[in-house]
Amino acid sequence: MKVLGAIVAAAAVYGGAHILKLEADAPPSRPASVAGAYRLVANGGQACTVERRQTSSAISALNVDPGCGELLPGLERAKFWRDNDDGTVSFSQNGVDPIVVFAAADGEGYESYQPALPLLSMAALR
Repeated sequence: MKVLGAIVAAAAVYGGAHILKLEADAPPSRPASVAGAYRLVANGGQACTVERRQTSSAISALNVDPGCGELLPGLERAKFWRDNDDGTVSFSQNGVDPIVVFAAADGEGYESYQPALPLLSMAALR
């Protein structure tokens, strides 16, 4: 009976360690992309607002505050928000060619990585 108890205990320890390893190996979760307003901030300074209007697919309509062009020239022309398969988010004028691409940041927002400058952060307005 002691042997059976030891086997059960060893299996429990092994199973628990395996589950913890799977959780550690999981890719980082990305923020939930939902319809609503988002605040863009350039290099911690100037800010503007964008609004994602529909969420029925990976590509959504996007309203961009005209002042966003001051953060990144051309950004004011963005009309589409795309949730990419790799977890990034891109804004484009035609639904295909990105003006800016964001990756999940630490916490609940996004940070731009393409173009490299200016660094834009984006977070949902609550």
